[in-house]
Amino acid sequence: MHQITGSTAAEIADSIRALRERGLLSPGDALPPVRELAASLNVNRNTAVAAYRQLAHAGLVLSRGRAGTVVAGAGSVAQEGHAADTVLRDIGSGNPDPGYIPDPTPALLRSIGRPVLYGEPVIDPALESWAREWVAADVRRDDLRITITSGAVDAVERLLAQALMRDDAVALEDPCFLASIHTARLGGYRAVPVPVDDEGMTVDGVRAALDAGVRAIVCTPRAQNPTGASLSPARAAALRELLVEHPYVLVIEDDHFSALSHRPYESLIGPEHRRYALVRSVSKFLGPDMCLAVAATDPTTAERLAMRLSPGTTWVSHLLQRLALAQLRDASVQALFSAAAEHYASKNRAFAEGLTARGIPCEPGDGLNLWVGLPVTARSAAEHLMRRGWLARTGDEFRPEEATQPSHHLRLTVHDLDEDETAALLDDLAAAVRR
Repeated sequence: MHQITGSTAAEIADSIRALRERGLLSPGDALPPVRELAASLNVNRNTAVAAYRQLAHAGLVLSRGRAGTVVAGAGSVAQEGHAADTVLRDIGSGNPDPGYIPDPTPALLRSIGRPVLYGEPVIDPALESWAREWVAADVRRDDLRITITSGAVDAVERLLAQALMRDDAVALEDPCFLASIHTARLGGYRAVPVPVDDEGMTVDGVRAALDAGVRAIVCTPRAQNPTGASLSPARAAALRELLVEHPYVLVIEDDHFSALSHRPYESLIGPEHRRYALVRSVSKFLGPDMCLAVAATDPTTAERLAMRLSPGTTWVSHLLQRLALAQLRDASVQALFSAAAEHYASKNRAFAEGLTARGIPCEPGDGLNLWVGLPVTARSAAEHLMRRGWLARTGDEFRPEEATQPSHHLRLTVHDLDEDETAALLDDLAAAVRR
């Protein structure tokens, strides 16, 4: 018999957490069904449901639907990047091409200046001025404030933390960027999935999320990861109209592909919306190690964001700020951005054409990756590709909630394949769907 105790949801959740920490519950162990747990503890069934929900939001357990609830392992949330300890060719990393990341060496000497001391402004004045120009055409607000964070994921995590409490609801795209799923789970927030189609978040999905009481919406306005979708003007206008009645719902737009995108920027943020943040990082074009992002927000959000930064990093290194600015202002670096944008677009377009010619219709979106729909389950295709030496990511990993139906999509990173690798992968994918 299980050793779970407690009479409230919080007590039951704490009991299960303690059993897990002491090793009495291990990853993969099944927890009692809700009715059984409620009966044994003499509590209402809803109390047991709430306890399991708290644990699920913290990433400590996984709901398997009718298969029950199991203890989660440390690696239950997928992460971006190259897979470690594999001999397979990784085609799911989501990484930019190193050949199109500028060498920071020439800009480094121009970035070195006097030491920055405690108590000085946390944002380099020149970078703040440049950042305002960068977002001015897209966020036409007199009250705009600029904050610098350690990348987009850092910005989104702190923005949610300053706006939400544990068990608050947040709308996430479905399928969703892996880091956003991880952030919501670790924060203990209740993810409300909003379907994404070719024009971005759906109106019906956002309406349902608002009806469910979400206090924040995390949206990718273009080059959505993993689908490559971008907001259309009509969709953005419809969503802005929908949000007129919800001006205090925090809208976070993660415009991660900004400098490389071929699509115009469209926004959910209306002229009268009161809580908003446009986040633009430099990782896709200056490299993932340049952990810096610009967050353009309303004044209240900026003040709360500064408070969330103050106990930890307080500020992003001024040396890093100056280095990023020196590169962003460099004409040769800007030319490299243009070349990179064309590289990703042309490689993805060519691969999509190759798939279509082999009977797998595919339309390239914007961004680093391709979202490939298949007539077979993604897991079966991925297993076939593994036997051929490839490591792909299935669409199952990008779902903000456990799904009852398997995904039929793969997210592929193909821009760094040579001609022979490209041809081989196209043929292996065609073989995978013919089986």
